[in-house]
Amino acid sequence: MALKCGIVGLPNVGKSTLFNAISTGKALAANYPFATKEPNIGMITVPDARLDKLAELVDPQSLQPTTVEIVDIAGLIKGASNGEGLGNQFLSNIRETDAIIHMIRCFDDDNVVHVDGSVDPIRDKEVIDMELQLKDFDTIEKAYQKAVKNAKSQEKSALKAVEILTILKKTLDEGISLREAPIEKEDMPFVKDMNLLTTKPVLYVCNVDEMSAKNGNAKVDALKERVKDEPAEVMIISAAIEEEISGLESAEERLEFLAEMGLTQSGTEMLIQKAYSLLDLITYFTAGVKEVRAWTVKRGSKAPQAAGVIHTDFEKGFIRAEVIKYDDYVTLGSEQAVKEAGKMNVEGKEYVVTDGDIMHFRFNV
Repeated sequence: MALKCGIVGLPNVGKSTLFNAISTGKALAANYPFATKEPNIGMITVPDARLDKLAELVDPQSLQPTTVEIVDIAGLIKGASNGEGLGNQFLSNIRETDAIIHMIRCFDDDNVVHVDGSVDPIRDKEVIDMELQLKDFDTIEKAYQKAVKNAKSQEKSALKAVEILTILKKTLDEGISLREAPIEKEDMPFVKDMNLLTTKPVLYVCNVDEMSAKNGNAKVDALKERVKDEPAEVMIISAAIEEEISGLESAEERLEFLAEMGLTQSGTEMLIQKAYSLLDLITYFTAGVKEVRAWTVKRGSKAPQAAGVIHTDFEKGFIRAEVIKYDDYVTLGSEQAVKEAGKMNVEGKEYVVTDGDIMHFRFNV
């Protein structure tokens, strides 16, 4: 499954700099608001040491890591929900993503202008939250009026729609994003179909100066305290450091640079790990002489669903899955050795895929 994340935030907080550093896309990164007017789209190759190890053991003809699509969405400002700063267009871009990477400026620099004249991470976060909430309220209000009209017939589905939409309206009235709305599990498909902005999982990315990349700073601490009760992830990144790393040619140079900065992994790696956690995703592998490949599925997916990620025919005609645990493969060194040791399991339709499984599917269409 393709994961699509949108980078949002106020203008000039470092979104395009980060986008350029971590993805294949290229955006104009300039020291003035609205340097980005159209969404820029790029791909990030998901780093996974397990994939590299499997490739070392199998020596395949090709190696295929999984990817994440990143969309650099132009800066939002106060009034975006009413079209200010081309807001309607930008909000529509967000609607198409699976998760929101909300980038917040947590550094002072007189040479980098701020759209509101000062740096205040909590205020900046709340400006974006409010605009997304207002846009959702507009969407829900229209749906609510239609549902109330339909409910006059006492149709069960229309009455249920009114009930759910009333809860959503009340949540937004209280200034709370809809990812925190008290919706029953069985009603979630209705909400999901509305594709509302504030139901999307959010990762707050604190953009800091190079000196704060390891431990953060007071601005980061204040933001973490503000969002501690939200169902969200928070991470620290220095877009400036990521920009420098992206210019280094070899993995050895990158690791050396990170060590000098007191870091153990790049911001790109941390961002992807957080995004996977946020969306409850896991990785399984296929491994053969033609190709070693990583695949992404939702945690809790059963074997036929995992097969369907490769091709819909695999799911439709699923017979069984041959499963090897990653540690067993690495310890024994080959698929043949795993088979001889009796460590390959044959699983049926109810098998729940676990992170790191190496799978081969048998199907008949």
